[in-house]
Amino acid sequence: MTFLKKLGCAAAFGLAAGASQASIMNDWTFNPAGSGQAKGQEINEYLDVNGNAFIELNATSKTSFNFVEHAVFNLSQADSNGQLFPVNYAGGNITATFEGYGAGTFGGAFKFTGGTIKMYQNPANGQYGSVSGIYGANLGNLIGTFTVLAGGGGTVDGKGNPTDNGQVSIFLKASKGALAANYFFDDLGQDMSGFNVEAFAFTNANTVGAPTNRLVKEVACQFAGFTGPGCAGNSPYKNVAGDHFFVSNNGQFKFNEIPEPGSVALFGIALFGIGALRRRVK
Repeated sequence: MTFLKKLGCAAAFGLAAGASQASIMNDWTFNPAGSGQAKGQEINEYLDVNGNAFIELNATSKTSFNFVEHAVFNLSQADSNGQLFPVNYAGGNITATFEGYGAGTFGGAFKFTGGTIKMYQNPANGQYGSVSGIYGANLGNLIGTFTVLAGGGGTVDGKGNPTDNGQVSIFLKASKGALAANYFFDDLGQDMSGFNVEAFAFTNANTVGAPTNRLVKEVACQFAGFTGPGCAGNSPYKNVAGDHFFVSNNGQFKFNEIPEPGSVALFGIALFGIGALRRRVK
């Protein structure tokens, strides 16, 4: 076998392996106060997230639907270690807002087709859950903007509600510059604001039968622009199966490994080899 053929085979193998595996980043650093890597907290694997979402369904047939989701999240610790960020850092709340949309099948699966997650660092403690901003989740410094990639999702029952404690996954991407400097550092100590990065989150979702008035006013009325009962007139809010409802979420936020520059260069050489091989065969 010639060198170019060997190189072409190696590149093809690399493409297949890369497409089937996503390596989770371990031992990275997060600095909730944005004061650099040296003063940050080492994260073994993930940030803990919890929050609530308002979901609106639109049936497109007897068996299928489109949906829009608006959610607020609080990120208070990492690796479930009980070390709350505001206690260890003068950084206040770390919060996030989420707008996502997609499609699904009643009694089957749903998937996201797009959306945005925005992560904030608020220097004032105790803002999350308040009436400031949107449930206190979009205050302070914007430290990360993530685009929701197509895919992920979970399963629902025949009315479109998430299955009890059902797992919902979201795949994300932050382009270079979409993360603020001095907050996120990879396992090599490099500031991730200078890279294109991928991340994912998964939460356990459960329907909230009686959301608080504040949650309804802040998330459904203000954030989602809902105009039904609870937001217009004197009628109290009520979940309507198959149409609109609240869910609670708790889970984890993780980064995927950033390819090392050397591996990217080798991959480029391999692709060049494939191109040269094709030209030679013609």
